[in-house]
Amino acid sequence: MDPAVLFEARKDGIAVITINRPDTRNALSLEVRQGLFTAWDRFERDDALRVAILTGTGDQAFCAGGDLKEMVERQLQVPPRDMFPVPGDNIELTKPTIAAVNGAAYAGGWMIAQACDLCVASTEARFAITEVKVGRSSPWAAPLIHMIPQRIMMEIILTGKPITAQRAYEIGLVNRLSSPKNLMNTALTLAREVLDAAPLSVRAGRETVMLATEMGRAAALKAARHASEACYLSQDAQEGPLAFSEKRQPAWKGR
Repeated sequence: MDPAVLFEARKDGIAVITINRPDTRNALSLEVRQGLFTAWDRFERDDALRVAILTGTGDQAFCAGGDLKEMVERQLQVPPRDMFPVPGDNIELTKPTIAAVNGAAYAGGWMIAQACDLCVASTEARFAITEVKVGRSSPWAAPLIHMIPQRIMMEIILTGKPITAQRAYEIGLVNRLSSPKNLMNTALTLAREVLDAAPLSVRAGRETVMLATEMGRAAALKAARHASEACYLSQDAQEGPLAFSEKRQPAWKGR
């Protein structure tokens, strides 16, 4: 059997992580969860990889969520903190991630797409927080309040009804829409745009966004200044203005 999660380390510095269980709509089975933990760890540890894209095999589902059959067999009550691989919660990443949503992203599927820094979606994609339909809860959705308005979040959680990719784009959940056949190209284009930027600037910028969602204004400004020092003191901070003045592309060193 093929691996439940595929990992492609591209030479251009992009990692493509693919949930590879289309027969179960890429649900978060034990083997998929283990595969994602391993994939995220591999991405974070490889200095040659600077951006990761998370997607699913097929065009029907990005990820249909948790494996309900497993939940029944385990008589699952409160999920253990380490059960699901969620960047920003039980997985620490220092590099940007992009969700390329190719189909249904329901429940846990929405969870892992939401956990990525950026999101590209096929026009055929659908998003739903369906826990209310099966008597479960969705505490993982709490950070969504920093992405979309409160009343929209409330309706999505309380009804469990799917929203279209277009609607997700309109409310700010999705960065870019794409035709199904061009989804990966769109995600790769976005990843390359990040790669074109100075690595330390990207890291500091990403950390600034994270800090701003966790703190009040004054505390976030202070923390962001501290997070930016490594960038300001780097060789790249001198190379960027020099390259601009010399009308050439900068040669980033990441230091």
